[in-house]
Amino acid sequence: MKAGSIIILFLVVWNTIVFVVYIADKVKAKQKKWRVPEKSLLMLSFCFGGVGAFVGMILARHKVNKKKFMILVPLSIIIQTAIIVLLIKYVPEDFWYL
Repeated sequence: MKAGSIIILFLVVWNTIVFVVYIADKVKAKQKKWRVPEKSLLMLSFCFGGVGAFVGMILARHKVNKKKFMILVPLSIIIQTAIIVLLIKYVPEDFWYL
């Protein structure tokens, strides 16, 4: 499996999990139940879950009125994209094989 394929598989699975967390938090908010702390939601975004977080925000209209989310989540996507490009470009291909 090539490095790019491994990274993409990881990102798809992880971002799906982050998306579900954002949706679950929105559901909990409507039910007035315990919520995921904002710091945790942002941390998930910065831990390579930016796309899942952003999609969850937009589709569920969750945290879209919070300026810090509208700035930091897209910023996390930009940072993650740069890191991924650098990994694929500069890490030797044989590193990805165990």
